[in-house]
Amino acid sequence: MSYIGKKISEARKLKGFTQEELAELSKVNLRTIQRIENNNNEPRGKTLELICEVLQIDKGELQDLKTSENNRIGAFVVNAIFLILLNLAIALAFSYMVTPIEASANSKFGAVLLSFFMPFTIFYYTQNMTATERIFKFGICWMIYLTTLLYAQGFRSALAIGFGSWIFSCILIYFGVLFYGKVLFKSEK
Repeated sequence: MSYIGKKISEARKLKGFTQEELAELSKVNLRTIQRIENNNNEPRGKTLELICEVLQIDKGELQDLKTSENNRIGAFVVNAIFLILLNLAIALAFSYMVTPIEASANSKFGAVLLSFFMPFTIFYYTQNMTATERIFKFGICWMIYLTTLLYAQGFRSALAIGFGSWIFSCILIYFGVLFYGKVLFKSEK
């Protein structure tokens, strides 16, 4: 049920009106009232004004609900794109630092530090999420990375690359901090 339909239905019930009574008082067709409350139709213009007048609710408030519903969808799309880009950046940063065989000890040490502090920061800002949800949102990059590595290199080569370049140790640290962040970070939130 849309927010407008839900709000109209709730207001009608609070006033003690049936759909038929609301239709009669507002001079709006009964079938239109039913469609609005069942989310099959969205009231506009005069229809919305007539219903709001009878139910004594603010028309602007209902329109704000519609706007907030649209904003929620937009926020979901933006968050999804951000998560994809963030996951891609995480995987590429670690791969760049440790995958080359000639990677220096400093580069590998930097990757290990990042594999601790990056998920620690993610945990700090997502403490209200469950550990499993955090793993799936911010660890999907590693799941895709490992799957691609296994597919492209084969199992033995993937193991040699993973253990030879420290990428597996970075992944284990990353997932460990994401999952067990509450143990590492005792917050008062």
